[in-house]
Amino acid sequence: MVVIGADATGMSAASQARRSRDADALEIVVFEKGRHASYSACGIPYWVSGDVAKADDLIARTPEEHRARAIDLRLRTEVVELDIPGRRVLARDLDNGAEYWTGYDQLVLATGATPIRPPLPGIDAAGVFGVQTLDDGEALIDALTASSGRDAVVVGAGYIGVEMAEALIRRGFRVTMVTRGPEPMSTLDPEMGALVREAMVGMGIRLVTGTEVTGMRADADGHVRAVTTADTEYPADIVVLGLGVRPATDLARRAGLPLGESGGLLTDLAQRVRGHDDIWAGGDCVEVLDLVSGASRHIALGTHANKHGQVIGTGIGGGYATFPGVVGTAVSKVCDLEVARTGLLEEDAERAGLQFHAVTIESTGRAGYFPGAEPMTVKMLAERRTGRLLGVQIVGREGAAKRVDIAAVALTARMTVEQMTALDLGYAPPFSPVWDPVLVAARAATRAVARG
Repeated sequence: MVVIGADATGMSAASQARRSRDADALEIVVFEKGRHASYSACGIPYWVSGDVAKADDLIARTPEEHRARAIDLRLRTEVVELDIPGRRVLARDLDNGAEYWTGYDQLVLATGATPIRPPLPGIDAAGVFGVQTLDDGEALIDALTASSGRDAVVVGAGYIGVEMAEALIRRGFRVTMVTRGPEPMSTLDPEMGALVREAMVGMGIRLVTGTEVTGMRADADGHVRAVTTADTEYPADIVVLGLGVRPATDLARRAGLPLGESGGLLTDLAQRVRGHDDIWAGGDCVEVLDLVSGASRHIALGTHANKHGQVIGTGIGGGYATFPGVVGTAVSKVCDLEVARTGLLEEDAERAGLQFHAVTIESTGRAGYFPGAEPMTVKMLAERRTGRLLGVQIVGREGAAKRVDIAAVALTARMTVEQMTALDLGYAPPFSPVWDPVLVAARAATRAVARG
């Protein structure tokens, strides 16, 4: 078993295969071009902010622990070519440049995703960072510590961009965020993103929306000094790119493996690459089935990646498992504002050709009379005529984000909003009003469907 990539999918697959009934007969080799394995990339912004003390806290299992389980983990080794007819891979030792071929019976592609880095003037200047790996996080922290200037610009306002902006504020930098979207977090509908904007501005972040970055201006020493747009520039001693990621599938593309519209690998339900019984793929380098729209999507999240690895390892180990798909659940926070979504946005539903009703309600996370009750906004989409739940977005304070799990289960079960109103959810004044905010939204959506 040869695995390319030693993070969530790759090491989950290797570990699960090692636990299989045929483990003694299985040789496992894992190639990783970085210096770390089995770590939480999602935790990097919290390491930068200081919430997480050190990089080791983000590592789930050390290389030595993997090797003690007879997993041959080779760090700083990049696979540069796939020979699919010959069932072998060409690996390059990044420290000495040596190259060698390794044969496989089963190949696992867990190459992840790479930060989008558009070909803008000056983007390769010193002080411009993408944040995807522990090495990226370490380089950024070193630069922040060494910087004598205190101006930082975050380009892009997705999850990573918003989390990094907060981290930089907490490190004492003056932060400007520039995004071409109308509001931060394009993973929300604009009116919900406006609530995030309010919280960010309240933290002291200067937010520039509807604006395209045209480049970076560097000084004579090649260090970034400003981020430029069509009509102005913003001073920058540090620039963090938060423009999202794309599947890291160049290796697969050169080998002729099937890719979807996003560039992610296409697999079956068992995570085999389509048309290849001996090649498997999972994590941020694949497309997944959206159970709500029925389309394939690229969604880069550690939750899916770990599940993919379990499915792959089970299959290679002689068992049977499948990954049915996703509903697109994600949560984040800005200071004490919690942000969550699952299912489809209005734009997603329109693209899928679905007709829908959208309702937005205001409620509180606790009984209104209970101390500490904070406002919460819930937006819900329901299909016209059928009333099937299509999506939920939640923005609020303590207790808001994880309420999205109610909706995630309802989406997976293909429940209608009317069925949701009868859900037997937990209630006590410290935790919820008698009618939970999600159920208040479901009642509003039920009335909209009935009127429609």
